[in-house]
Amino acid sequence: MSTLCLDEVMNPQPSGQLRKSGPGRDLMLFRTFDAPIEAVWAMVTEPERTASWFATWKGEAVPGGTIEFTMTFEEGATAQQMTINACEPPRHLEVNAVDEYGSWHLELDLEDQGTSTTLQFTHHLDESANPGEVGPGWEYYLDNLMAAYRGTPSPSFDDYFPAQQPFYDNLNRALRASG
Repeated sequence: MSTLCLDEVMNPQPSGQLRKSGPGRDLMLFRTFDAPIEAVWAMVTEPERTASWFATWKGEAVPGGTIEFTMTFEEGATAQQMTINACEPPRHLEVNAVDEYGSWHLELDLEDQGTSTTLQFTHHLDESANPGEVGPGWEYYLDNLMAAYRGTPSPSFDDYFPAQQPFYDNLNRALRASG
C-alpha cells in the first residue's frame, strides 16, 4: 500500500476535471489504490466499510432498489434516500439522490490495473450545481476513502474548503468560456 506524505495530508491539491456532458457538466475525480479491484469495490459498497469514510446505509442495494444513507462526517446529518441505477460488481456503480442542495447523479467506475486499481468518480452536475462548492467536498471524501483503506487518519475538511474552491471556480469559468 502506498502512503500519504505529511504535505499531502495537510495541503491536499485539487485534481478534479470538469467537462461538458449533455445538458450539464461532469465533475470527474480519479484515485489509484495499491489494491486489487475487489478490495476497492468492498470499500465503496459494503455498509461497514462505507461508514468509515462516507456514510452508513441500509436497504435494498440492487438496481432499481433504494437505500437510506446518513453521512458519517456531516454534523447533524439526517437519513436520505438514494436510488441504485446500476450495480455491476466489481466495476460500476451508479446512483441518484436528491436533497436540499440539489440532485446527485453519481457514477463510480473501477479499473483493474494489474497491481493497482483506478477509481473514476463522476458527479453529473445539473446547471444549478456550483463546482466550487461540490468539488472540494468530493476531493475530501475520496481522500477520506483512501485514508480509511490505508488505516491512516482522516483528512480535515478545513484543508479542502474553501481552499480548493478557486480551483473549481476556474475550471467552471474555463468550461463556460470554451462554448
